[in-house]
Amino acid sequence: MQRKQLIFNIIVMVFLLGRVSLVPLQAQPYKNAKLSPELRAVDLLQRMNLEEKVAQIRHIHSGHIFDGQMLNEEKLKDFVQDKCWGFVEGFPLTGESCHQHLHRIQEYMLKHTRLGIPIFTIGESLHGSVHEGSVIYPQNIALAATFNPSLAYQKSAGISAELHYQGIRQVLGPCIDVVRDMRWGRVEESYGEDPFLNAILACEEVRGYLDNGISPMLKHYGPHGNPTGGLNLASVHCGIGELHDVYLYPFKRVITTLPIQAVMSTYNSWNRIPNSASYYLLTEVLRRRWGFGGYVYSDWGAIDMLHTFHHTASTLSEAAVQALTAGLDVEASSECYPYLVPLIEQGKVDEALVDTAVYRVLLAKFRIGLFENPYGKVVQADQLHVSENRQLARRIADESVVLLKNDGDLLPLVPSKLKSIAVIGPNADQVQFGDYTWSRDNKDGVTPLAGIRSLLAGTGVQVRYAKGCSIMSLDTTNIAAAVAAARASDVAVLFCGSASASLARNYREVNCGEGFDLTDLSLSGAQEKLIRDVHATGKPLILVMVTGKPFSIPWEKKHVPTILVQWYAGEQGGNAVADILFGKTVPSGRLPVSFPQSAGHLPAHYNYLPTDHGYYRQPGSYEVPGRDYVFSSPEPLWAFGHGLSYTAFDYEDMKIEQREDSIMLSVCIRNIGERAGQVVPQLYVRDLYSSVVTPVKQLKAFAKVFLKPKETIEVSLNVAIQDLAFTNNQGKMVLESGDFELQVGDSSDKIFLRDTVQIGFQDTTYQVKETVLDTMNSCGEAVITVKGIVRDTQATPIQGVNIFSTLQKKILVVTDKDGKYEIKVQSNDILIFHKKNYLEEKIFVNGKPSIQITIRNGI
Repeated sequence: MQRKQLIFNIIVMVFLLGRVSLVPLQAQPYKNAKLSPELRAVDLLQRMNLEEKVAQIRHIHSGHIFDGQMLNEEKLKDFVQDKCWGFVEGFPLTGESCHQHLHRIQEYMLKHTRLGIPIFTIGESLHGSVHEGSVIYPQNIALAATFNPSLAYQKSAGISAELHYQGIRQVLGPCIDVVRDMRWGRVEESYGEDPFLNAILACEEVRGYLDNGISPMLKHYGPHGNPTGGLNLASVHCGIGELHDVYLYPFKRVITTLPIQAVMSTYNSWNRIPNSASYYLLTEVLRRRWGFGGYVYSDWGAIDMLHTFHHTASTLSEAAVQALTAGLDVEASSECYPYLVPLIEQGKVDEALVDTAVYRVLLAKFRIGLFENPYGKVVQADQLHVSENRQLARRIADESVVLLKNDGDLLPLVPSKLKSIAVIGPNADQVQFGDYTWSRDNKDGVTPLAGIRSLLAGTGVQVRYAKGCSIMSLDTTNIAAAVAAARASDVAVLFCGSASASLARNYREVNCGEGFDLTDLSLSGAQEKLIRDVHATGKPLILVMVTGKPFSIPWEKKHVPTILVQWYAGEQGGNAVADILFGKTVPSGRLPVSFPQSAGHLPAHYNYLPTDHGYYRQPGSYEVPGRDYVFSSPEPLWAFGHGLSYTAFDYEDMKIEQREDSIMLSVCIRNIGERAGQVVPQLYVRDLYSSVVTPVKQLKAFAKVFLKPKETIEVSLNVAIQDLAFTNNQGKMVLESGDFELQVGDSSDKIFLRDTVQIGFQDTTYQVKETVLDTMNSCGEAVITVKGIVRDTQATPIQGVNIFSTLQKKILVVTDKDGKYEIKVQSNDILIFHKKNYLEEKIFVNGKPSIQITIRNGI
């Protein structure tokens, strides 16, 4: 029905345009930037012949037209002929080679093809452009550990400039798979186990690209991050509710709030249907329910796999029809769609199917301005790898380190109290950037050893280094030298973990990343023996897990006094961890994934169903056997959201205010330690009774706040009422009346404050409760002038926002057309920013003369 409607609309628009084919080509409507993208796409589509249409939904790969790093003009001419193709990539190319040649390919499309349609130049930028010379940022799992969405925006904005220099306008990212099986190699590419955290970070990263002229592509659409057996490309088994509320939730949030134009399908299957041939996923959900108007792009080779891997198609031509009919528009890295030409000519396939896919691709090109600006922004070579972006990579690295354990306050170390330090382990003197980078070479980053040596230079502290063992070998030959280094030193720091590949370049000695899955989550090689032997020296020991996934380290948790996890931290990782170890940086990272006790304890995510951690509640051990399990507990080693600091925080005075469309919650947090630091308050919600079984808790809001020693601040944690809905077994979104428990803490298993609200049983029309307004911090009585701008999550200034003073109990001002406001208030006032269809923001003035506000759409 939808396809028929689209065809009808196209026919109507063509009719309205008139007999445009009689107009000279240079005056055709598709070249008129004053017309809508829809009209331009329709006009261009009806000018294309069948072969041009199929080329527009296909991909040119570097092997087709490049000889090494050089573009072969004759190959380009022979391959492209006079047809405008849809997409081209150059993943094996250096950044400079991309700069030289991708513009030339674009020029060929514009000047040497019949219709002059610009091509999408494709790149990968999971954590920095994948081409040489680009800034290498921390991996996605590290960004998630910051719990700081603003860094996601800044990262993609910073990457965008380098992409423009390299001639790239479309990126295959961000990767927003919700991950549930930690054996899977691609855990490192994800934002972790929680759908809400994934969604918030995804929105900010997408916005950073869109605001800077780059078209992002959400991947991988469909349930993906919980493959059977932890094996890449394996099927995912889940019900309809889990499908929508867990795996699809981040995609829905981005697609229904931001003008994204591209989504990538997955290799695997759900409900016995390959996701790349699923009409339900690609058409029913993505387009009919969510209104997605862009195109779906196949993961590389995914259409071919319908024939060779899934065996749902007996031929490549049948695979093409299955994918196209389901709603998959663009084929990458396989040769199935060429079979569409003879099938259509023979009357076996309706050409309207191809027209629909081509229209979506053309529409995306018009919408992002590719026709008016096919070459992107002009960026000079001196704008590559600039200091500002290197500093941003460093900040993400700083905020992503998670302090798991610090018995006896062993950290931070004090150089003046040390004579020597042993730096040990397979990741001590080796950069680990993570998959989808252009390098694995120490010259392109800072290793932990280099960072520690640099920090201790001139202090007189001797640094002893020993590798100890390999990540990929059981050889224990070099462990003795590591033990000797530890014995001779005052303290030992051990760097263990995992190793990942660099895309299309180096795949040697890899146990993490795409296609590198594990059966066991114990540390690989001889790492466990290395840790135990160094521990046996009796010297103070610090274990740093440099990794792309959580490993099961129960012995280490019990015996090693201090443990940190440094997710692949990019090119500045060594400096970041050195500053953490010696207290120049206070750790503020939080776990985006839970650490399971073993692979047998999977799944270990925090938002499990109330039935899923046992019934008997008698966890056992060999000393005292029990039930749930006989010799263990189902609980993780460390749970989602966990992370320690070098200071401590106190939570108190939780206040709840219900609105018509939201729950407004605030909590006072005090830094009770002697150091400044960042705290990450987290709001979890539990639906106490519901018609289907729902999780024991679900993250619904969080913040990251800096506090000076002894400082107190009031933090707002707001929830849209609609975010309390769930998907029932018929696939429908349901918001049920009932009691919901609100839980505030600094991790999923460390809840400090609780209260219950009722939804649907009372009038929640907008009002301000006096009991809430009269309770506030006392921080002075001075009257000050406060100025600022109110923006939405896309940084657009918002007019007509009411600013309510809780002390004066009235609306003081309404923002102007530029979102600006200026008011006089007491320095200890609390301001409420309110506008219909937006979530309220409650802000404690705290003497600040400038307050910039972002309000979120609450629909």
